[in-house]
Amino acid sequence: MSLDIAIEGRVATLTLKRPDKRNAMNDALLAELSGFCDSPPEGVRVAILTGAGDHFCAGLDLAEQHDRDAAEGLAHSRGWHRALERVQFGGLPIVTAMRGAVIGGGMEVATACHVRVAGPDVRFQLPEGKRGFFVGGGATVRVGRIIGPDRLTEMMLTGRTYGAEEGLALGLCHYVTDDPLAKARELAEQIASNARMSNYFAIHGVSKINSMAPEEGFFTEALCTAMAQTSPDAKEGFRAFLDKRAPEFK
Repeated sequence: MSLDIAIEGRVATLTLKRPDKRNAMNDALLAELSGFCDSPPEGVRVAILTGAGDHFCAGLDLAEQHDRDAAEGLAHSRGWHRALERVQFGGLPIVTAMRGAVIGGGMEVATACHVRVAGPDVRFQLPEGKRGFFVGGGATVRVGRIIGPDRLTEMMLTGRTYGAEEGLALGLCHYVTDDPLAKARELAEQIASNARMSNYFAIHGVSKINSMAPEEGFFTEALCTAMAQTSPDAKEGFRAFLDKRAPEFK
């Protein structure tokens, strides 16, 4: 197993454990990650994703790849898409704690997560073009939505590297701190205290609504708010506000 899972209360910490490879992603590790997101343990409300050692993830492990024809390459890419779809939309909010390399497939994994915390040494890069490849794990969609297609094109053409502070300005990360894991834990506990339905709609609703035409988006938002505001947790939140206490969500 290359994915270490540690559970403390409502938070699971997932650690990519291939430090000798800078936690480069292979198919087995990707399957472990998506499998956890498909069926998280009972009681877990939030996950933290980090990497062992000095790096988050240096991308696809090229040493384990083999020559593929076009059909096999298409199938492999679509397999990454399915796996990272489970990361983004499996239902658990995921906070990343990143150090060092966040490169290629590592960026694709990170941008499938919901809150990204970077150490000051983080390096964001998509170097596939320099090796004769093209991104295949969703970067054109997820990274493109964050930084825009024009900047993504330049990044892919030049192999440009962005540091942590530049990534913060672009939206590739949301926080930069000397201790990204500690910050990720703080945020995970905060998120775990939210109502589950509110978290669910933040994960699913925002992304999907922003892919819709405005009229469909407004209608979908109204459905989400109607469901959230009539839930037992919303009633508890309202009572807690009136009682001047912290809510206790189920």
